[in-house]
Amino acid sequence: MSRRETALKYFREHQDYMEERVKSGVELYRKGDAQMTVVDGEGNPLKGVKIAVKQKNHEFKYGANIFMLDEFENEEKNRIYREKFCEIFNLATVPFYWKDLEPEQGKTRYTKDSPRIYRRPAPDLCVEYCLANGIEPKCHCLNYDSVIPEWVCDADVEQYKMLLEKRFREIAERYAKTIPSFEVTNETFRGYKDYQTQFYRENDFVEWSFRTAAKYFPNNRLIINDYVVFDDGHYRENRSQYFMQIERLLRNGIYHLDSVGMQFHSFFDLEREPKDAEFRYNPMHLYQVLDKYAELGKRMQITEMTIPAYSASPEDEEIQAELIHHLYSVFFSHPAMEAIIYWNLPDGYAAYAPQGDMTSGENKYYGGLLRYDLSEKPACWVIKDLFGRKWRTEAEVTTNDVGCTKFRGFYGEYEVTVTGDGKETKTTLMLSSRKNNINKIVMK
Repeated sequence: MSRRETALKYFREHQDYMEERVKSGVELYRKGDAQMTVVDGEGNPLKGVKIAVKQKNHEFKYGANIFMLDEFENEEKNRIYREKFCEIFNLATVPFYWKDLEPEQGKTRYTKDSPRIYRRPAPDLCVEYCLANGIEPKCHCLNYDSVIPEWVCDADVEQYKMLLEKRFREIAERYAKTIPSFEVTNETFRGYKDYQTQFYRENDFVEWSFRTAAKYFPNNRLIINDYVVFDDGHYRENRSQYFMQIERLLRNGIYHLDSVGMQFHSFFDLEREPKDAEFRYNPMHLYQVLDKYAELGKRMQITEMTIPAYSASPEDEEIQAELIHHLYSVFFSHPAMEAIIYWNLPDGYAAYAPQGDMTSGENKYYGGLLRYDLSEKPACWVIKDLFGRKWRTEAEVTTNDVGCTKFRGFYGEYEVTVTGDGKETKTTLMLSSRKNNINKIVMK
């Protein structure tokens, strides 16, 4: 069989099931009704007033890491990246790796003028860009044992906890008011040889991290993040290690765990794709996993996603785009999902490889949405079309005899234009899954 046939086999075999779940899920969980009452300056209802609503942004978050902000080899690429990122996404994962934020003890790299480290732009720079462009920044992450400074590696457990708590406190003081969401732990199922600290071996590594994060980030969204989620049939059951880890945390009173982060990197060689497609590119399996984790009663995020094209050929790029279309549709339609975060925006600038070397590291998968020259791949067009057209609402309605009307649309922010009797009023409203969506508009 061709690559297209093997990669898309299970999406085609289960097409009817997937289409029904996507259609019903999107309608039930991603849309709502907004009621609007139009009155004049004295509070009298206005009949026959026309209202045009145009969606400007989504409540649902879709993004990528922003690791290449101002990191390119020339200013032209930096400019293109800045323009395209905010054109495509409404969320950005900001790097907070301890190793690169505090390479020397006490010398942090928070500010814009910090010494440069490749793929690790300073948090201040990232947050400033996000806030200026209507993008929500997200911290990745507070406690990641695999990426820590050398100066802390030999600390005993109590020393390490003290230093780590100081890091939590500093980040909270600086960013708790501007960054809504913080990933607390990341990838805690690594093998024995990958441990970096004594603390990682302790039973309370994850629990301590969440208790401490709750202390310093009481009003922020706290997220657990890991990769052992979708890879084989066991992850559809409550006996998977990640499910049991979260279940134990909740049972032990870790209530400020708001979202379950699920990585979806398809970092496997092309020869493995037919086998791995049975789980990773199979809507039946994906929904079963999501349904199982939803039983934990927490929201979910696809926190890191890479779908390989494997080459720059038009056919491989089209297959990548088709896979992304199906996967985003499945994830977007699930009631517990609140965000989908792609990982690397451009090809040629991924981890563990020199810039532009497409034969090594994560570059070899050609998993970006942009090519090395930052031109858009078909996969990029898919995401722009889904969130910019297919999953976006524009409508025109007219008020009734008592000045009321309503519209049904995707949850998000709307620009509202009210016209009648030769007058025009512009305003905004938020159609949200978290409020009653009853709005009064005063036309002056």
